[in-house]
Amino acid sequence: MRALVTGATGFVGAAVARALLQEGWQVRTLVRKSSDRRNLQHLPVELVEGDLAERDSLPRAAADCEALFHVAADYRLGAREPGDLYRTNVDGTRNILNAARQAGVARVVYTSSVATIGIPVDGSPGREETPVALTDMIGHYKRSKYLAEEVAREAARAGTSVVIVNPSTPIGPGDVKPTPTGQMVLDAASGRMPAYVDTGLNIVHVDDVATGHLLAFHHGRVGERYILGGQDMTLREILIEIAQLVGRKPPRIRLPSGVVLPIAYAAEFVAHLTGGTTRVTVEGVRMARKRMFFSSEKAARELGYQWRAPPQAFEDAVIWLREQGLLRS
Repeated sequence: MRALVTGATGFVGAAVARALLQEGWQVRTLVRKSSDRRNLQHLPVELVEGDLAERDSLPRAAADCEALFHVAADYRLGAREPGDLYRTNVDGTRNILNAARQAGVARVVYTSSVATIGIPVDGSPGREETPVALTDMIGHYKRSKYLAEEVAREAARAGTSVVIVNPSTPIGPGDVKPTPTGQMVLDAASGRMPAYVDTGLNIVHVDDVATGHLLAFHHGRVGERYILGGQDMTLREILIEIAQLVGRKPPRIRLPSGVVLPIAYAAEFVAHLTGGTTRVTVEGVRMARKRMFFSSEKAARELGYQWRAPPQAFEDAVIWLREQGLLRS
C-alpha cells in the first residue's frame, strides 16, 4: 500500500514516514522546493514537489494512494505574518483533503494538536470531549489549528473517511526547524534557561506519536479525535530531567507570568523593529498561564495506543542535538 505524507520533512511527519516504512508501506512525501530535506535523506521515500497552497500540485501527489497522513502545519508562536498560519493550516488542509477525495484516497489521518483541546478549570487533564470554543483559543497558531480541525470534521461529515489525532508535546530526534518545543529542549540543555514559569506540559516521545498515527488509521472511528500524549510534567520537572542528562544544574528561579509578559511584549517589539525573531513571545507566555495536561485514555482504549516514559524522549532528543552539532558535550 502507498501512503502520502505531508510535512514529512518536519519533526512529526518524518517520524510518521519512518513508522510507515517499518510497517511495509510505500511512502510518498509532499515537499516544497525550499524544504530542508535532512530528515528524509536516508529514507526510501518518493518525493513529489508541491505546496499545500498550490492546489494544482496536489492531485499528482495524492494519485494512487490508499492513505493520506496530513501532518504538515505551520507551528510558530508570535508569527509576524499571522495570515501565513491560516493559509497553511486552514486553507492547506482544505486543499489537500479535496485532492485526496478526488483521487479516491480511502482513509485520511489528520494531525491536529492538543492546542484545540479544552483545559478544565479544575486543573484536571483535558480530554477529547472537554468543552472548548474558538474564543478560547490563545493566539493565531491555536486559532488556525482549531479552524483546520473544523475543516477535517466537515470533510468527515461529507463522507470522507477522516480520523483526527491530537499530539501533545512531542520530544525526540529530528526536530530540524526546531519547533518551539524543540527550541525549549535545546535552550534547557545549553543552559540558556536561567528561570522558569509555573506551567506544565504533557510530554510524549515523537515515535510514540507516529505509532499512534498508524493505530488511528487502522482502528480510529471516522470523525473522532484521539489525544496522542504521554506523561504530564511541570516545566520545572522537565528542566530538571534535561539538566541531569547534560550534567547541568537546573534553574531555580521561578518567575510569575505577570513578570514575563512585559518582557515578551518588549522582545516582540524589538524583533519587529530589527526584522529578527524572539524566543519569548506574548502568545507563548499567555499559553503558559495554564498547565497543559491531557489524558490519552481514549486512544489507549480504542486504538491500543501506548507511550514510554519521558526520560527516553529527552535522552533521544539530546543525543540527536549533539549529533547535529547543535549541543556541545
